[in-house]
Amino acid sequence: MFEQWKQHKNFMDRANFITKMTLGVMLFFFVIFVHRFDLMLYIALLMLIYLFMVSGTKFKVVLTFTAISASFSLLSSLFMIFYGNGTHPLFDWGIIHITTESLFRGLHLSLRTIAVSAFGLSIAFTTEVVMIFYSLMQHLRVKPKYAYAFMASIRMLPLVIDSLFQLRNALRMRYQMIDAAHYRGINRLHHLLIPLLSQNIRKAHRLAVAMEKKGFHDGPRTYYYKTRFGYEDILLVLLVIGIIALSHVLAGVLPLTGIADVRSI
Repeated sequence: MFEQWKQHKNFMDRANFITKMTLGVMLFFFVIFVHRFDLMLYIALLMLIYLFMVSGTKFKVVLTFTAISASFSLLSSLFMIFYGNGTHPLFDWGIIHITTESLFRGLHLSLRTIAVSAFGLSIAFTTEVVMIFYSLMQHLRVKPKYAYAFMASIRMLPLVIDSLFQLRNALRMRYQMIDAAHYRGINRLHHLLIPLLSQNIRKAHRLAVAMEKKGFHDGPRTYYYKTRFGYEDILLVLLVIGIIALSHVLAGVLPLTGIADVRSI
């Protein structure tokens, strides 16, 4: 999905998409049942390190997406931090009541989100759109007409964006020659949306006709790409297990807070 920013490829680029998604779903459910603060902290930190190591993408790009993800994670926990219950107040002003308990519970929630987001970003940085749908067709038996339709729609998104910019620039020139009353408010939106929708509906129809003509049906077919399961998938599974195991060890050897269960503080 981020091919234009890729600098090099590694084993995770070659791992099967189904393996990555299965691990992502399992990690999501695993962190839900992690209530030890230090363990969750180390899982999040190691997942971030893992993301930067395997992404193979420009550092600034990875850092930008990581910062955005971390910001949303912190924002999602503010409600719990500001309005949580607790007996050890840290800050009290108006309706905002921050306690030690609410702070750690909110941060724990943020760490869960960061850990899952980091692994999700590593999947996004190391997976091509084409290989996603080929893997779904070949291993999960998704019907080709649906898979190719989604693939084509994703490939058309840049065309839609280009059409939007071209139309907007053309309208700027036309607006210089007509009265402003004709393009204020909702009229400006109509001038953008109606031509944009009509253009892309025609493109989608032509694409559908071309796909039908070339025989994109549900019967037996050959594939240009072959997705497989290999040693890269085993290595990926072992690495994720290793990250969780190392987090357990670090939480026991180097505990930063000593909180065994954030629900009981």
